[in-house]
Amino acid sequence: MNRVYNFSAGPSCIFEAVLQKAADQMLNYEDSKMSVMEMSHRSKVYETIITECEARLRRLMKIPENYKILFLQGGASLQFSMIPLNLMKNRKVDVINTGEWTRKAIIEHQKLGDVNVIASSQKDTFSYIPKVTGEMVSADCDYVYICENNTIYGTAYNYVPETNGKPLVADFSSCILSKPCNVSNYDLIFAGAQKNMGPAGLTVVIIKEELIADKPELPSMLSYKIHADNGSMYNTPPTYSIYICGLVLEYLEETIGGLENMQKINEEKARILYDYLDSSRLFKNPVNKEDRSIMNVTFITGNEELDRLFVSEAAKNGLVNLKGHRSVGGMRASIYNGMPVEGVKKLVAFMKEFEEKQNV
Repeated sequence: MNRVYNFSAGPSCIFEAVLQKAADQMLNYEDSKMSVMEMSHRSKVYETIITECEARLRRLMKIPENYKILFLQGGASLQFSMIPLNLMKNRKVDVINTGEWTRKAIIEHQKLGDVNVIASSQKDTFSYIPKVTGEMVSADCDYVYICENNTIYGTAYNYVPETNGKPLVADFSSCILSKPCNVSNYDLIFAGAQKNMGPAGLTVVIIKEELIADKPELPSMLSYKIHADNGSMYNTPPTYSIYICGLVLEYLEETIGGLENMQKINEEKARILYDYLDSSRLFKNPVNKEDRSIMNVTFITGNEELDRLFVSEAAKNGLVNLKGHRSVGGMRASIYNGMPVEGVKKLVAFMKEFEEKQNV
């Protein structure tokens, strides 16, 4: 079978060794004579799976003991509502608007309270991350909300915004586990799993215990406290997604050697691609250099017809899902943890060939 390199923004590629181990265990997990897919989430065998998954995540990210880890469902989109339902008291939130996913979060927050956009890069097509200082934060806001990495525009925070003592809530969906993170700088981190943690279906929430409040007026499934009190077992969790997440964490911990080493690999991949883009006469990266994402690299030729040709020709050469988001066009290479260095080198080699054929 010819090798395909999948540059999709999500669901994205998973470490090949993880997929192989899951395949080997598909019909008989650890001599249980069952697949994890058909296993009761209340069984002793599955209890070991979810417990070890949580323990590995806590070790890898160095999550303090005063934070709860919740394995939920509904993706980031549900968190856009779940967060204000659980955290709003004054019904006011400050948001730094850096793209489509903060825009969607703003829409959902506005249904439940007031949103104050304290900084935005929208007028410049979200090509940079605004710098925010503590004095910009509203005195009466409940928390400050950000999206740490922006998949569509290819930007990422290179600093932690000052919040003047207010809780900081961050969407880490497309950058979690890509490098070390000081969790203590944040009060709530959430991430859909389908980019760096495993398959779609699992949403991880890392929340400071003091933010978990009793909210009896909320539907049970929307209460962080109910999920925390029940160890993410209030209802049937996304069992197979949690199992694969556990295998990904095992690979990161035991094969990669931790997030410090994963960061080095990711930065090498990004450097290879950005170095070429900076020297190319055909392809350009439209993002402020200091705010470039190491997970999602966007690029354009400036000619929509040529962009379409590139995407088509790349797919024929085993480089798939390079089309940019429909809202911005162009191209996007998502080089998450599961993308090997070899895949990025193959992409750059093809881009060079394509550029030469255009006689630019």
